Amino acid sequence: MKLLQEIMENGVVAIIRGAKPENILPIAKALKDGGIKTLEITVETPKVLTLIEKVSDEFGDDLIVGAGTVLDPVTARAAIMSGAKFIFSPTVNVETIQMAKRYGVISIPGALTPTEIITAYEHGADIIKVFPANVFGPKYLKDIHGPLPHIPLMPTGGLDLTNVADYIKAGGVAVGIGSSLVNTKKMIDETYLKELESNASKFVLAVRKAREK
Repeated sequence: MKLLQEIMENGVVAIIRGAKPENILPIAKALKDGGIKTLEITVETPKVLTLIEKVSDEFGDDLIVGAGTVLDPVTARAAIMSGAKFIFSPTVNVETIQMAKRYGVISIPGALTPTEIITAYEHGADIIKVFPANVFGPKYLKDIHGPLPHIPLMPTGGLDLTNVADYIKAGGVAVGIGSSLVNTKKMIDETYLKELESNASKFVLAVRKAREK
């Protein structure tokens, strides 16, 4: 429960997709220096299990590292054995949720409709990733949050600095931020890393201010 509370308090989950092995630690450090404490490394990334292990070993308790785009329980278990502290999925796969809970890690499956959200929660999901959030926008999240206030919702998909505050105000316990924050297709040099650190701090500040209002 402590780890789950930390993820929600941190407010921002940075989604790292397609990072090269030599870039993963500099990217993680830039995000950490910018104030983001929770990182998701997607499993279609080459050598992803090694990357999860490297970041977990390097930063220890300073970062919460998890696996994303996990489609099945076999992949979930492999990621957990490599040090993943949470499992992000784009869909509701009950077996994947159960695998995460079997090993005591946090389960965050993706769902969109009220039925999917309740199904995931009833099967043990800790937070529901409302995905893709940008299809219906913050108002949809607010409408879902109304009758289901007890279910933690994390909007993900299409969020950026122009709308992240709206999703928090609509009831998001945290937000998942992908390419609008971490774009691994760019040249990962010192200039980019400084920019990444700066953008990370902007997202953290935006969430904090939205929570104060």
